[in-house]
Amino acid sequence: MTVVSVRVPPAPARRSVPGRIRVISGVTAGCLVLLFAALAAGGLTVRDGLQVIGRDAGPQVVATAGLYLALSDMDAVVADVLVMGDAYERERDKATARYEQRRSEANQALLKAFELSGDNEAERRTVQSVLDGLGAYERLAGQALLLNERSPHPPGPPPEAVVRLYRQATDLMRLMLLPQAYNLTLENGTIVRRTYDDKATTVPLLRGTVVLAGLLAVGCLVWLQVYLARRFRRVFGPALLIATLAVAASTVVGAAALGQNEQALREAKSAGFDSVLALARARAISNSMQGDQSRYLLDKERADTYEHTYLDKSLSLLYVEAGNLETYHAKVADNSGGFRGLLGPELVGAKGAQVEEAYQRFQAADTTFRTLAADGRVGEAVAARLDPVSAAFGAYDRSLVALADEHESVFDRAIDRGESTLGGLWLLLPFAAGVIGLLVVTGVWPRLKEYR
Repeated sequence: MTVVSVRVPPAPARRSVPGRIRVISGVTAGCLVLLFAALAAGGLTVRDGLQVIGRDAGPQVVATAGLYLALSDMDAVVADVLVMGDAYERERDKATARYEQRRSEANQALLKAFELSGDNEAERRTVQSVLDGLGAYERLAGQALLLNERSPHPPGPPPEAVVRLYRQATDLMRLMLLPQAYNLTLENGTIVRRTYDDKATTVPLLRGTVVLAGLLAVGCLVWLQVYLARRFRRVFGPALLIATLAVAASTVVGAAALGQNEQALREAKSAGFDSVLALARARAISNSMQGDQSRYLLDKERADTYEHTYLDKSLSLLYVEAGNLETYHAKVADNSGGFRGLLGPELVGAKGAQVEEAYQRFQAADTTFRTLAADGRVGEAVAARLDPVSAAFGAYDRSLVALADEHESVFDRAIDRGESTLGGLWLLLPFAAGVIGLLVVTGVWPRLKEYR
């Protein structure tokens, strides 16, 4: 009788105990890699957002917003000096010093705008155009001031030749330089908005990936421990237990850190940057408004135009239904609340209420000023423009600065908090990844050695 031996082929490696351990360990390692890769990607994304919004483009955009303020104030100062006539020597000296200060601020803002433009040729051309236009404006304004000095006159409108020169200068400022300065701020602000929108979309996705990868890694570690316990008839290994807890903790801490950074970016952008930029624009428009008051006295032919311009700017700041300046003054003084416009959303809290009250006092002073001018009391109107109106505007401007400082503090705190949280995340990543990897190897390697 012939005995036939049948050779049974060995089980495939993946179906053997070591093979299954390797497969489960490999899946676990893949989940861990995904977890820490998502955490690293989230950290890098947040870091980029904090850097652009908090340290680079954000502060520079706010600084370039000061360009509009500086330019508009230069033109307002020239108008003030021209209506002073041969009186108000002290005020004229102060105005001249302020003109030089604003010119320096404008030059600095243009340099920052040029730096921010980077390789954007369109923005660089805009900056160059503003520089060229500013030079032309200064020549015209200088000629008007020199001719005014050589043509003494009482407070009020200067000689017609001076007015014609100033018209050329202010038209250049209002029709070319100020719109270009405003467009620069809008274009540069796009960098911040685009960065924020990108991070606001990416960070939540990465945070969700962290949670999902963490849950998968925890599930794989539990699966690995159950398989090892059943196969080797032993209790759960302490190394894998600690690794499971460490993965769970890393997932919770990492997801929380990304969530806190997302909140910090949102607060810095919405409650900080947006409000600071809006208030910077409001200051610039307001400054141009008080320049329109002097221009209203300076140029009789364009007085109605400057009055309508003043109303349009007032409506852009605090909007109410008003077809003329008299109605606007009355409705603002009524303090009915619910204002819209650029300042409307900012009039909250104690400092917001102070801005509203100061703005109402400024508009009340404007009412008195225009009454004097309409009655033909030009000298008294000039005195009112240079004293009570100027004082009311100064108080209003200081209230805007105080409110902007409050929002800037919110902005700085949010950025600092985000950077601090991010610093903790960077400390967690290498330590957690190294410890968890070591624990997994420590828990799996002894079992694989038993099959050697």
